[in-house]
Amino acid sequence: MATTTRKTVRAAAAQIAPDIDSADGTLARVLETIGQAARQGVELIVFPETFVPYYPYFSFVQPPARQGADHLLLMQRAPTVPGPLTDAVAGAARQAGMVVVLGVNERDHGSLYNTQVLFDADGRLLLKRRKITPTYHERMVWGQGDASGLKAVDTRVGRVGALACWEHYNPLARYALMADHEEIHCAQFPGSLVGPIFAEQMGVTIRHHALESGCFVVNATGWLHEAQIRRLMPDESLQGALRGGCHSAIVSPEGKYLAEPLTEGEGLVIADLDLSLIDKRKRMMDSVGHYARPELLSLAIRRDAASTTRALEPADAAPAPAANDLPQVTEAA
Repeated sequence: MATTTRKTVRAAAAQIAPDIDSADGTLARVLETIGQAARQGVELIVFPETFVPYYPYFSFVQPPARQGADHLLLMQRAPTVPGPLTDAVAGAARQAGMVVVLGVNERDHGSLYNTQVLFDADGRLLLKRRKITPTYHERMVWGQGDASGLKAVDTRVGRVGALACWEHYNPLARYALMADHEEIHCAQFPGSLVGPIFAEQMGVTIRHHALESGCFVVNATGWLHEAQIRRLMPDESLQGALRGGCHSAIVSPEGKYLAEPLTEGEGLVIADLDLSLIDKRKRMMDSVGHYARPELLSLAIRRDAASTTRALEPADAAPAPAANDLPQVTEAA
């Protein structure tokens, strides 16, 4: 495990709208935004939760009986990881010399997952992790993840970890990344959802994690244009459920905003991270070091990937029945 020796990192949180008609269209927006950020000297960029092809907003405003067609369409448009989409993003990351954190709806045969992918500045895919527990309406869309990707990874900009949305309300999941000594935490939320209270709660959540972990937090939320909202929900009485909830922001280990949070419209929130602030914070309070009491409180993590099958070793197989245990057959005369 390496600790970065860099002094500053220019980071960006991208608040942009997807193309709800085309996965390729959304990918084009991602690549365009990486190029735009590169021209501003950005070294780390974070995109919103399941941005490609788009967050399943339909599942929040439609009853289950009406979701089938939209769910199937999302499945048809969802990328595999790895695959052509990740190859394209890897190429953009390599060309820009930028660490990229992207949220995707990952298709794995007949299932979809809320997946976070992290590319290093040389284009290598360093991390693929699935949201542990989809939230509320999301359970109709995504399967459950596991803890195999619940870790921080060394990148060109430092040690980076990631969580999606209400995983930040799971203190043990956050502690797993804290214990893995993340220096920059990448948070992703859907945006354009629930209303202003969602943005207010988000601000509290990411600032608390920055303080508790002693790390920087780069948080990205998505955006929907009014035309997209009306298309997703023609009923005006329900359109408010697809507004608000945007709070793209960058927070220091001292819990301070390093740039004005973006709550309306599209854009990039950009700030320079002074990594010396990590030591300044942890000198006083290191939650997984001198401030911890592992003999009293500790975390157990099962890091093996979940699987529906398991190969049995010979020692695990049931013993063959002994000869005298076999059923007796008696022939009639």
